[in-house]
Amino acid sequence: MTTILLIDANDNPIPALRLRGDRGHVINATTGSATRNSTAFLDDTKIVSVYATGAVHLMFGDNSVDAVTGVHYFPEGVYYDFAIGGYGVDHTPYLSVLAADEDCTVYISEKV
Repeated sequence: MTTILLIDANDNPIPALRLRGDRGHVINATTGSATRNSTAFLDDTKIVSVYATGAVHLMFGDNSVDAVTGVHYFPEGVYYDFAIGGYGVDHTPYLSVLAADEDCTVYISEKV
């Protein structure tokens, strides 16, 4: 497998990315309507980390993306990295969330 990440002694990639300064996002997710980050992810951001205080449905896309029930389910209390572009893949600058059960908060960190 080809990777640009550091490799450990067993040839496994090490996910060693740094947080971008001042590029954290907070989305207040509600059950009533989808909400997306108000500021687009930077063009050269390739990974975002997501953590939600409650279960949400999520979807990446442009400034018109709206998550709906039935799209990707993301559980409460999980910290996860998502690739959002680069290396020949189109960049997706927005994340839309819709609370699955009750209103909650979604934290997003851009990484490079």
